[in-house]
Amino acid sequence: MKRLIDLLLAIAALLILFIPFLLVALAVKLTSPGPVIYWSNRVGRYNRIFRMPKFRTMQLDTPAVATHLLINPDHYLTPVGSFLRKSSLDELPQLWSIFCGDMSWVGPRPALFNQEDLISLRTRQHVHLLTPGLTGWAQINGRDELPIAEKVALDVFYSVHRNFFLDMKILLRTFSKVIKRDGVSH
Repeated sequence: MKRLIDLLLAIAALLILFIPFLLVALAVKLTSPGPVIYWSNRVGRYNRIFRMPKFRTMQLDTPAVATHLLINPDHYLTPVGSFLRKSSLDELPQLWSIFCGDMSWVGPRPALFNQEDLISLRTRQHVHLLTPGLTGWAQINGRDELPIAEKVALDVFYSVHRNFFLDMKILLRTFSKVIKRDGVSH
């Protein structure tokens, strides 16, 4: 049932957000050299690697690590990168990952392929059995600001308590946090 809802909502969102999608793509293309979409190797369900698209917000020479591990992350941002990240517009291409089944609307955020500490802890706690999400319980309870152990504890809470109503609560709170730009560090 969750997969059907994910698919229907992804199709609807892709249709509704077509014009904003094109405008963001144009802004990225006009303000920095390189591709509009950045394909990031992420860890999905069962620790399977998949390629997750995002609008490119960083310069081409940015190391492939979590943003908080960069010495000066603002140095790597494109001219529109900060705005896209704070508004979460850089996440729009992930609708494709939801459509393809690599992601869900709600679940733990997919780890970068090289976040071994996060992947290992999630695996020990069986979080790797869940389909990663565009948003999740950890995102509405701290987002970028959470230490890994706390993030995984929140992912475990979601795993144990997940249901349709919790997913709706997470989606509504995500919308509120995106509007307020709450919990975004870069």
